[in-house]
Amino acid sequence: MNNVFRSAAALSLLAFSGLVAAEVAVIVNPGASKAPSQSQVANIFLGKDKSMKGVDHKDWTPTKDKFYSAVTSKSESQLKSYWSGLVFTGKGQPLPSVAGDAEVVARVAAEADAIGYVDAGAVNDSVKVLFTLP
Repeated sequence: MNNVFRSAAALSLLAFSGLVAAEVAVIVNPGASKAPSQSQVANIFLGKDKSMKGVDHKDWTPTKDKFYSAVTSKSESQLKSYWSGLVFTGKGQPLPSVAGDAEVVARVAAEADAIGYVDAGAVNDSVKVLFTLP
């Protein structure tokens, strides 16, 4: 009986930990001339809209997962398949990627037409938050 309570407590903690995941902030350079909508952001990160330079994360992290799931409705395997098809047909190349939030912030701060996404805790005054994903 004691094991049942321990298992239930462990499952409760796992379920709760998923609820307290950090927010994802979609960021742009403060001097950006436009503020794209969420659907435009999806098109930028899928290579369909070249009006801004998307800066992606190199590795599949919880931040990247939350961003792509919410904005493009694509999972890791779906995104890899999508880009493989574009590369194979010569119709596109994946966006430039960097190693982490600090590098995304630095790249977006340095380029007037850049857009990226980071854990909301990584945002500083060098970039502007376009919107957040809870």
